[in-house]
Amino acid sequence: MRPWKLPSKRRAAWLVVADLETIDAAEQRFVDALLIRSEGLTRVIELARAFSTMVRRQQAGRLDEWLAAAKETALAGFADGLARDLAAIRTALSLPWSTGPVEGQISRLKTIKRTMCGRAKFDLLRHRVLEAA
Repeated sequence: MRPWKLPSKRRAAWLVVADLETIDAAEQRFVDALLIRSEGLTRVIELARAFSTMVRRQQAGRLDEWLAAAKETALAGFADGLARDLAAIRTALSLPWSTGPVEGQISRLKTIKRTMCGRAKFDLLRHRVLEAA
């Protein structure tokens, strides 16, 4: 029996792109074992880490190089999706602003609206939104 439990698929996906300082020794051994067993996976993980770094540090200048490298791997579909909206991706990587707060408010509004199940009109929705604020 293994001394540690295998991570879930979601956790494993996060581990391979996480900063090495944020994961413990057992998780690092798991990532190392994945890299040793698959050369193709190694390249994909390197590109995923590079993309993560590029987004976190807002390095728009590295985008074209990354897209070209990703087109030859399993990330080709993701790269094609980014290329379809290249202007927006460049802008997101170069500007300090985020729509996160707005998206959070939209999600909150949709949650309140869903709980009403279409049983009331705008007046009650407005009241519930203002009460929740």
